[in-house]
Amino acid sequence: MEQSAQQAQQLDHLASAPPPGHSPFAAFGMPGLSGPAPVTPPEPRPILELEGEEYEDEIDSLSDWVDDFLLPVYGAEVTTAAPWCLQWQEHDDVVAWLHALWLAYQQHKDPEAGLSGLFVWHRDFLTHAIAAIRAPGGPLSACMTSPERPAHRILPGPPPSARAEKTNTAERDTSGSGEPGEPTS
Repeated sequence: MEQSAQQAQQLDHLASAPPPGHSPFAAFGMPGLSGPAPVTPPEPRPILELEGEEYEDEIDSLSDWVDDFLLPVYGAEVTTAAPWCLQWQEHDDVVAWLHALWLAYQQHKDPEAGLSGLFVWHRDFLTHAIAAIRAPGGPLSACMTSPERPAHRILPGPPPSARAEKTNTAERDTSGSGEPGEPTS
């Protein structure tokens, strides 16, 4: 009887479906035979690397998050110590900071981040990003410092490096008039 019970158990085991991802060929290094490969989401790209419609879609989604979540919860008062700009989308550095903050938020609110995921986001990302964006000498320092006086001004960036200047000068010298190989004056 006991032997019959064991044989019945073995038959049940052999007749059951294999567990997902199990392949009899996996031991031979043939992962393609184990069924469809798991679909991995595309890797996020920095927003400033996007172009055209892809950039527009991303900036729209980012704007929704900033306007509907970030500012109402973490916006604080606009002052000279914490300026803001209603046209923040025109400040490339602010867009890059906020996009990175938003990507980190999405990662840390995911259940896989665990119960402390949002704490880590607050501690490691939010505090630093907001401090950099809204610093008195930061990228928005020439913009609104009082809600009664809306202002927007993009500060000029640093001048080009000496290396870039040499490259531009060399390109102008080689693209001058005359035949190739002839010296220019």
